[in-house]
Amino acid sequence: MQVAEIHPESGIFGFFAPVCQDATAWNEEHDDAALTPPRNPTKCFLRRTTMLKKLVLAGTAATLLSGLSIATPVGSYARCGWSYLTNSASDAVPLEWELNRARQLIVDLKPEIQQNARRIAQEKTEVVRLQRELSTTDEKLAKAKTDIERLTNDLRDESSIYSYGGVTYTSAQVKSDLGNRFKRFQTRQQTSEKIRQMLSAREASLAAASERMDAMLDAKRQLEVEVENLQARLGALRVAQTSTQLHLDDSALSDTRRLLDDIATRIDVEEETMKVDVEYFGEINLDEPSDENLLDDVTSYMQKLDGGDNQAYVSIQLDEENSDSSL
Repeated sequence: MQVAEIHPESGIFGFFAPVCQDATAWNEEHDDAALTPPRNPTKCFLRRTTMLKKLVLAGTAATLLSGLSIATPVGSYARCGWSYLTNSASDAVPLEWELNRARQLIVDLKPEIQQNARRIAQEKTEVVRLQRELSTTDEKLAKAKTDIERLTNDLRDESSIYSYGGVTYTSAQVKSDLGNRFKRFQTRQQTSEKIRQMLSAREASLAAASERMDAMLDAKRQLEVEVENLQARLGALRVAQTSTQLHLDDSALSDTRRLLDDIATRIDVEEETMKVDVEYFGEINLDEPSDENLLDDVTSYMQKLDGGDNQAYVSIQLDEENSDSSL
């Protein structure tokens, strides 16, 4: 038994042989490149720079395409759909729930109002402290001014010795003390001016905060009144809707009444039908037909055709009327 030899160039092997050879060559080339370091770093740097430029261009193109998609009708359709969904979800919420949510939002204003009230109280406390400090500083300034004026008047006498509180001082000591007092007076006066400015700013801030607090409280009370008004309107609406439902129940009762009237009418018809059957078809006719009346009728009719005298005709007519009246 001989085994056939398969040549690489024959059949399907011959078709895929070039591909396999190229793949092998590519792997060998890259394996060698991986084992050996790059010979030219500048080329590698330029290659990486080119790749970064391509990535930047791709990102810019993606951004532009996304912007165009937002500006195109597709973006407008998406925004319209989102708006429709949000509005539909909002309309699906019951009105009672929305009113309860409004009440909760008003209740949530309480911590903020309390925080503002605390700030106003702190501001008032600071204003009172500044007022006390300013009052104390002004009192000290007034006393310091009086002392400076006294020392100034004493030094104008050009005396060599001065006595204050049982202690004797020279003119130089008094002048030195006057200079120190005057410096402290000027510093304290500047301090008083700064305190006065701070007090004025604090008072203005306190007044503005109080006005905002009053406005917030008024707005809160107005919101509460509006919620109560909406609650009353909603209650009236629900009552009207209930009345409409009762009207529908009334129409159902009317349908029932109409059905009962139809049943009564059918019963009346059945009763009248029974009466007619008993009166005309249930009784026996006791009167037999008379042959004499039949002969008279035939004779009178024939005489009429033959042109009989009027006397006989009148008599026949009278007889017929009498017979009719007797019937």
